[in-house]
Amino acid sequence: KWKSLYQIQRERKRVMRETCSKYKSNSRRIITPYHVSRIFVEDKYRVLYCEVPKAGCSNWKRVLMVLNGLASSTKDIQHNTVHYGNYLKRLDGFDHKGIYHRLNTYTKMLFIREPFEKLVSAFRDKFEHPNNYYHPVFGKAIISRYRVNATKEALRTGSGVQFKEFIQYLLDVHRPVGMDIHWDHVNRLCSPCLIDYDFVGKFESMEEDANFFLHLIGAPQNLTFPKFKDRHSDEERTTPKITQQYFAQLSPAQRQRSYDFYYMDYLMFNYSKP
Repeated sequence: KWKSLYQIQRERKRVMRETCSKYKSNSRRIITPYHVSRIFVEDKYRVLYCEVPKAGCSNWKRVLMVLNGLASSTKDIQHNTVHYGNYLKRLDGFDHKGIYHRLNTYTKMLFIREPFEKLVSAFRDKFEHPNNYYHPVFGKAIISRYRVNATKEALRTGSGVQFKEFIQYLLDVHRPVGMDIHWDHVNRLCSPCLIDYDFVGKFESMEEDANFFLHLIGAPQNLTFPKFKDRHSDEERTTPKITQQYFAQLSPAQRQRSYDFYYMDYLMFNYSKP
């Protein structure tokens, strides 16, 4: 079993490197703190984890906290502790020497997810549930820019953004409000053409990939990747079928442009065109 998982890893890294050498001429740029700002550090087992939202990142942070001795079990760690507790260090918090030392000696990993599915998952999480950051900051701007005859209430709260409006915002070169890590390209978040990741896991094979990774770094035998859904646990996870229902609301041109938007992620991580 390990043999086939090693083989899968080799293949994923090969595709990633080939895509980089084909499309990215600047792969020998200097790595700056900006490039590593999404990378979390676990010094005990020497792990660097690049956070990709909506691809198991809450549970990965729980695992890192357990590895680091900050908690005895992943079950004990609340969502807010994971995201707002600042228990885990980020790589950009170290000086130049500290950054390079860790990049050269630690096991670097990232987990990714089919781009459209990840996008729909982010939309459902941020816009279909009460949210006191995304509604006022993104929702208001999106509704006032793309909704004809918006009600005063919608303009005031920013709640009730429709998927089609969200996609208009995403594809607009003059966005009314900037990008957000939840729908940015993995390519931008983790700089895989600049940082040579040792391990590339996929959300679609999370359990197998995660436990293989834990085996590789020599993690305690009783530590397995948690299966629980972190937020809105009563709601079905975003599946290919649910993703299709959301994309059915778009015109063929919008669907094509959305694919173009995530083209590098599709290519680099070997996802087939939906």
